[in-house]
Order: sequence, then structure tokens, then C-alpha cells
Amino acid sequence: MGIREEYEELEIKLLHPKAAKSRFSRGREKPEPTCSVRTAFQRDRDRIIHSKAFRRLMHKTQVFLSPSGDHYRTRLTHTLEVSQISRTIARALRLNEDLTEAIALGHDLGHTPFGHAGEEALDAVLKEVGFSQGFSHVQQSLRIVEKLEKNGMGLNLTWEVRDGIVHHSKGLRGEVLSTAPATLEGQVVRISDVIAYVNHDLDDSIRAGLVREVPEKFLREIGRTHAKRINNLVLDVIDATKEKNYEMVWLHPQMYSYLLELRDFLKKEVYFHPLKAREFQKAKGVVRSLFLFLLEDCQSGRQFCDKFVRKGPEPLSRRIADFISGATDRFALYLYSEIFIPKPWEIF
Repeated sequence: MGIREEYEELEIKLLHPKAAKSRFSRGREKPEPTCSVRTAFQRDRDRIIHSKAFRRLMHKTQVFLSPSGDHYRTRLTHTLEVSQISRTIARALRLNEDLTEAIALGHDLGHTPFGHAGEEALDAVLKEVGFSQGFSHVQQSLRIVEKLEKNGMGLNLTWEVRDGIVHHSKGLRGEVLSTAPATLEGQVVRISDVIAYVNHDLDDSIRAGLVREVPEKFLREIGRTHAKRINNLVLDVIDATKEKNYEMVWLHPQMYSYLLELRDFLKKEVYFHPLKAREFQKAKGVVRSLFLFLLEDCQSGRQFCDKFVRKGPEPLSRRIADFISGATDRFALYLYSEIFIPKPWEIF
């Protein structure tokens, strides 16, 4: 028996009966030989970490656009925090930690530059030019791992990881607790995503001076420090899920209501803050301008299209959206400057 087979046996013996087992995965769209050392979910995790889309998360917005401070979260650090929280919960519940980690690391690969500002702008302009599907970072994350990475070959991930990625999001108003991810591991990532962002967005907002005082109710009921709040929410998820006999990943109703209230507080005080909203509109303008310029450029056969937009049978607007959504904040700003900002004439 090889290393992978031994590990698969350990999963069957040690994990909870309702945990996903790598040996019984629903497999990949394109069959391929198994690894002698790693399980299917471990390979998926590694493929995501080594992908170009994962590396680009380092320079993509979480909440604050292109932050100049060293300690603000980016989309990459958010992803790592979701992964850490997810793995802690999965381990405590005896779920498949490798599957949980793979979903967490891949869940935001499709985010645009400038976060949700870029997503809204790209969605709107796509619909304007007749691409009715618009744009969603969730669908784009799935598109990246299925079609765009590795020069169009995709990462060929297992069904369970792809299902967790496409069902991770609930937006700023959606239901956090859901059985939409088919696996408990996917449900863990879905709730860990919210636990991560409400806490680190609060932390960053205090650092930025947008939030000067956290309501006493949240300090008293969830925790007085960043670490305490995460710890208490994680422990509540573990306890509530066990009490529900693993029907789904759960939070106790009272803690759940506090979490939603904290999210609503951030919406009011941070996400829709007038200062942030002004920069939000500027970022949307950058994304929209780049899209319309590239669309005209490609239709006119000019230089930028061949350089940046991949060729293929899909609609031109879809291919331009792939390029723009993959851009980092700083590359989008660089390209905008190159295209739209005049440069002084140099006389030699």
C-alpha cells in the first residue's frame, strides 16, 4: 500500500462519517492518473497555490483600494485568514481539512481589481454591450479553475472543490448559513468567509479611522479583541454543528444574529461610508474606461487587443472581461495611466 492509499485509509478511519473522503470523490472532468503521495484534495490545494490567479490576489483590494499601509488586508491575506479559520473548524469537527483548505484558497480567485467596485463596474458594462450574463466573481472563480488557468487548460480540480468555490458567496445581504455547498467542508468555508471578513474589515476600519468606537453589544457578546471575536465565533460554529448532529454547518441563533448585526454595522459605517464611496466610484470609472477602450481597440484592430486579450471563439466582451478581472489594482492603474493620462513631450 502506497503513501496516498495509507492516507485515504486514515481518512476513512478517523474522519466523521459525514466528512468527504478523498477516495470517494466524484472525480475530475478530465480523468488523470492518481498521485502516489497526495490525495485528490491535496493535489487540488497545491494546484491552486501554484496558480497565477492565486499570486495575483496579493495586489487585489479587500476593502481599501490599493492601500499604502503595510498592515491592511489584501485579497490574498483575506484568503489566508479564511483558510486558517476553515481548517480550525474542519479539524475540530473531524471533517476533511484538505478539501476545506482547497476550497478556501480558491474561493476568491475570480475577484476583480478594486474588489466589489470593480465587480459592479464590470457587471454593468458587460450588460450594456449585450453580454446578458454580466459578471460575478463567484462564476469567474470557477471559470478560472476550469478554463483560464494554464493557458486555457484549467486546473482540472475535483467536483467537490469546484462545488465549494461556486457556492461560497452570500454577498453583503445573503444568507450565511446554507446547505448550497454539497459538502460540509464547503459549508465551513462559506461561514468562515464571513467570520474572516467582518472581523478583519472591522480591524482595518479602526486602523483607517473610519470606525472610532465599536458598539458595546458586539464587544460584550462576541468579544473585545479581534482574536477573541474570531475564537468565540469559531467555537460557536463547532458546538452548534455538533448539536445539530452535522445536519449542516451551524451557528447558534443568538450568535448568528450578532454576526449579521456586525455585518450590517460595517455596511453602514464602512462599506458605504462617503469617503470610501467616492473612491469606489473612481475605481468603477477605471474599470469601465478600460473595458470600453479595449472593446473599441479590438474592434478597430489596434495594438492593445493583441497584447492583452486572448484569442478564442467566445464573445469579445467575455474575453476582455477575463483580462480586466485578472488584473491587479496596480496593473489596472498603470494601464489606465498609459492609455488615458497624457505624458510630457520629450525633446532629444
